[in-house]
Amino acid sequence: MNTYSKYCPNVFLAKCEEQHEKGSTIILGTKYGQEHECIVFNLIYQKDGFYYYSIVRADGFNTQEWAKRKAERLNGASARADAKSNEYWKASQEGKDFLVLAEPIKVGHHSEKRHRALIERNHNRMGKSVELSKKADSYSSRAEYWEKRASTINLSMPESLEYYEFELEKAILTHQGLKDGTIERSHSFSLTYAKKEVNEITKKVELAKKLWA
Repeated sequence: MNTYSKYCPNVFLAKCEEQHEKGSTIILGTKYGQEHECIVFNLIYQKDGFYYYSIVRADGFNTQEWAKRKAERLNGASARADAKSNEYWKASQEGKDFLVLAEPIKVGHHSEKRHRALIERNHNRMGKSVELSKKADSYSSRAEYWEKRASTINLSMPESLEYYEFELEKAILTHQGLKDGTIERSHSFSLTYAKKEVNEITKKVELAKKLWA
């Protein structure tokens, strides 16, 4: 069966026993027993009798869509945790009118047991409220991260070739401007960082061409 094989960050290739033509549709199995219909792009390399192809999901699902769904799930979890936190907070207000009077516990009195139980219940409820509030904040923070990822173009997408070629043009112009003085250097390493940016994007362009050209 055709399976997925990690190639580089964000990019999985199709590992196939047979050769396939560009544009053909194949089925890939996951380690979780799922099957995905994928479209073949380029043969990236051959190894140990297997053919490794760049592919995209036939249903249009990609890392952006995955990140979007991940963010939606986390936002939902955050909302549920926040709602539960509010429920515990409201429950912790039981006997508020009595407790606000700061009446001491009457040791030996018939009310002692109820008084102590009320304080313990509210203490536990407030603890759960705080715990769930922290969970909600954690979910929300993680959702924000995945929302940003959902709008990011990466090498797993065919459109990354055009994107990185455009970014490379900008990086080259910036580097040249810093070099000839038409762009002011904000610090002593501006030129060095600009050159590093050109080199890094150049590598991405070369990889994108290999995957999607």
